[in-house]
Amino acid sequence: MEDSFFDQPIPESSSASESGRQVPLAARMRPKLLTEYVGQEHILGQGKLLRRAIEADRFSSLILYGPPGVGKTSLARLIANHTVSRFINLSGVESNVAEIREKVEQARSYQRLHKRSTVLFVDEIHRFNKSQQDVLLPHIEHGTVRFIGATTHNPYFYVNTPLVSRSQVFQLEPLSVETLLQLIERSVTDEKRGLAPGVRIDSDAADHLAKVADGDARKCLSALELAALTTDVSSGGKIHITLAIAEESIQQKAIVYDGDGDAHYDTISAFIKSMRGSDPDATLYWLAKMLYAGEDSRFIARRIIIAASEDVGLADSNALRVAVSAQQAVEFIGMPEAQITLAHAAVYIATAPKSNRSHAGLGAAMQDIKEGQTLAVPKHLRDTHYKGAKDLDHGKGYRYGHDYEGGYVPQAYLPDGRRYYEPTSNGQELRIKERLDHWRTLFKKSQSKG
Repeated sequence: MEDSFFDQPIPESSSASESGRQVPLAARMRPKLLTEYVGQEHILGQGKLLRRAIEADRFSSLILYGPPGVGKTSLARLIANHTVSRFINLSGVESNVAEIREKVEQARSYQRLHKRSTVLFVDEIHRFNKSQQDVLLPHIEHGTVRFIGATTHNPYFYVNTPLVSRSQVFQLEPLSVETLLQLIERSVTDEKRGLAPGVRIDSDAADHLAKVADGDARKCLSALELAALTTDVSSGGKIHITLAIAEESIQQKAIVYDGDGDAHYDTISAFIKSMRGSDPDATLYWLAKMLYAGEDSRFIARRIIIAASEDVGLADSNALRVAVSAQQAVEFIGMPEAQITLAHAAVYIATAPKSNRSHAGLGAAMQDIKEGQTLAVPKHLRDTHYKGAKDLDHGKGYRYGHDYEGGYVPQAYLPDGRRYYEPTSNGQELRIKERLDHWRTLFKKSQSKG
């Protein structure tokens, strides 16, 4: 289908059609055509799944998931318009079961009278409790409403499984700086919906707003509007927004970081993977983001300790000592000085040689046990510290390693000679590998002699 399909204007909402420019700029600049919608090319580009679903009018329920200000509500309205559906909305914060049922009944009546479907949009669907979400299910299944939910939280964790399983989930990403610059330009040049005529913004001021907005169109346009409204009009009737004015309008960058949601888990995941990947620069960036956003320093310290054993391991056993010392220092000195110690430990982990072989070996042994391959303890290794143990031949044939040269004696400690630990040649683990290879050679020779 040609792009012209997307050139059908969306009816203005009551708020958008108010006289003058009293409606906030971010609301006035909501796209009325899908061709006006910017960003989210990964789901709305030519041939992408959501675009095809809209073009073919083949969707029953959707969940739009992403951070604030990326166009979830605007997209829901556009979808309703371009699928020739009536649009009604509910708030996950304010609506109750009675209101849900009322809206559903309205949709049923509308479908009966006009032979057209209704898009029921629920903003912040994660705020609905289980009962509220369950009320929607039969009406979605029977086609009474076409459901679109919006959430800033990962629906796979915060929305009931039955509702998620009946919906196509699309993740919206933060808007790029380039996309936000497009919106700024459109707001300045659109004489009908944009800023008052005569507003001019310097390129460095526009760049600052686009960067500091952190992918949030609402934040970006609200700051732009504030800058325009609070700047004196020149004698020529112009409003000139400079970098200094833009900086005052948007002030400090607010990091999108929910303490128990995706931003929290995604950022700590990036931090851990950067340490594992031996990238100290990325490690420091993600650490800085967490600290800036107010993440619990003890939580960060715990993750560094885990990485010291899981990812560095025996390639540098000093990493664990550094990590544990950092954790103790964090408890002792507190923030903000503790961030210095966290940086020290995190960079040490990132730049240390890596080995996960001890951790991987434990996993392999656990898997053997899980699969039922439990081994009996060989008699020569069994406890002898009780009366009657020797009568059972416990400890018989055991050889005490310290009685032999080098503190090692070839002796079986597993009944079938399994191997779980295979050291790398990284860092200090190379020496362990050489020593272990020597011992295993001695053991093999002793077995062949036996």
